Formats: sequence, C-alpha cells, structure tokens
Amino acid sequence: MTLRSLLQEDPPPRIVALIERHRRWWPVFSFASGVASYLLVQRTDARAPWIAGLLALGWLWLLLEPWLARLRGYRLSWRLGRLLSQAVHQETLFFTLPFLLAATDWSSPQGLFTLAVAGAALVSITDPVYNRRLRARRGPYLCFHAFTLFLAVLAVAPIVFRLDTARSYAWAVAIGTLGALPGLLHLYGRRRYWLGVPFAAALAGSAWLLQPWVAPVTLWLTEAAVVRGVDEARRLPGPALSHLEAGTLRRGIYAFTALHAPLGLREPVFHVWRLDGRVVDRIRLDIAGGRREGYRAWSRKQAFPDDPVGDWTVTVETAGGQRVGVLRFTVDRTR
Repeated sequence: MTLRSLLQEDPPPRIVALIERHRRWWPVFSFASGVASYLLVQRTDARAPWIAGLLALGWLWLLLEPWLARLRGYRLSWRLGRLLSQAVHQETLFFTLPFLLAATDWSSPQGLFTLAVAGAALVSITDPVYNRRLRARRGPYLCFHAFTLFLAVLAVAPIVFRLDTARSYAWAVAIGTLGALPGLLHLYGRRRYWLGVPFAAALAGSAWLLQPWVAPVTLWLTEAAVVRGVDEARRLPGPALSHLEAGTLRRGIYAFTALHAPLGLREPVFHVWRLDGRVVDRIRLDIAGGRREGYRAWSRKQAFPDDPVGDWTVTVETAGGQRVGVLRFTVDRTR
C-alpha cells in the first residue's frame, strides 16, 4: 500500500479495517504519552518539549487541513480525517489531564474545571457519544474543538516556548477564541452569522475572568505550613500550626511554602492572607531553592486586625490570580 492510496477519497478497505481494528488503543497511547510527558517535565528532561512539539504539529495539521483539502493533488478520506481529528483531541485531553490533576487545588473551583477536562476526555474515547451525538452537531462539535485547542496551548506553551502561566493563559484564550469563532458563526446561521463575533468576544472575556478556575499547568505546591519560625539557613519550617490564640500573634507567624516548578519560576508568586474570606494582606514571595526540593519561600505577618479571631487562609497565587495552593488555620480568643 502506498501513501497515495491512503490519501485517496476512497481508501482501500484493508487500510480502513486496519485503522478501525487498532483505534481502541489510541486512548491508551494518548494517556501513556501524557503521563510520560508529565514525568519528563518533572525531571526537566530535554525530551519533554519534543513530545509537546508533536502535539503542536498534530494541531497544526488539524487547523490547516481544510485549506490543504483545496490544494490540487491533496485528498484525504473523510473517514480517515475524522479518525485523525479524534486522535488529536484524545491526545490533547490526555496530555493535559495529568498536569491538571497534579496542580489542581480541589478545595477551589479549579476542581470543577479539571473534572470538565476529565469529562471531555471520556467523551473523546466514547465513540457513540463523540461520533453520533457530538460530531453530528457541527456547532457544539466546533466548540468542543476550540476547548481542546485552548487546552493544547495551555499545556504546550509553557513546555515548548517556556512562557509563564500568565502569558500561556493569554495565548490559550486568544487562540481558543479564534478556534471557537467558526462554531459560533455556524450556530447563528448565515443570516445572523455576525452575532458570532460579539459572542466570541464575550467568550474570551469570560474565559479571562475565569482564570482563577484553571490550575497553573506547570506549577504546584509540594509543602505548606503555618509556623512560628523558619530556619532561614537551612530553609526549613518549624512545627505546623492549625490553631492559635489571638494573644500569641504579636510575635508574628510565617506561611511557609515549597513550589514545584520543573520548568523554572519566571514570574511573581504571592501569599494572599484572608480572614473569613476578606483579603487582609498580599505579599510577594522572595523565591529561592532548587527544582527538586521545590522553590522554598515564606512570608511573615506581624500586623493583624484588632480582632483577628476567625478562620484564616493563605492562598498561593500567580500574578493572574491562579491558585497554586492554600493553607488554613484558625485564631481563637485568648483564654
């Protein structure tokens, strides 16, 4: 069999049968490559960008294929094209999922977003749902396509282009919105297609506002504690505290965190102190440390409100508001 025969409008039945026979293994391969990429990124292995680059090439073909189809001499079987499109979607979802599972703060709305990605991954490998229900409706299918494109940029940009979380998210929103535009135009039909443009703008604005709901893909918390002191020479925290008395706060307390950033930390990270959900202080971290041990940093707080009694949280956040993790402690009245 030649490549030319594979690209014909009606490929040989043996080729189609071969692909159909082995297509059930593609989700396994996609998940395995996603886990492998996650492990390689953790080890800062030089091969990780190559795996992410292959995913980017798959999306490049997927985006250019409609224009390639107009070229003379390029014809791709519709069945083969659908199989390849589904494979790229599966690869994207299972590539991104391990990173999100590691980085998600499940006590925040990030858990809902990660569960949505897991649900989309399940849809992509369930042929009756993907092909008969989702693919049969062009508008929803193109929106699904745009969502996976958003995830692809979100995961690939930090690994291949070494972008920080804020710029990666901005790229993902911009490219994902452009990818959603054809689907939105189709939803409104030919007579009102222009309504898709403001809807796309609203979609981009909503995605931007929902940035705190999305976990930073290549940054997560490995250690966190509220302590009375830190050994600055060894960068080690004291015993962790969960309850304090208001009278003991005059000496100050520390929020100690260790961040795992296998691709390096090239952006500011903040400790945001809150009392009963109200922001009390926002402190920029002075990051130091190695990749294996985590970037160890702490903030010390000595100035407290007149009535500090209540439930306190210290959230670790990026400049874009994405939550990396959270510490909790309670301040009780002095006995």
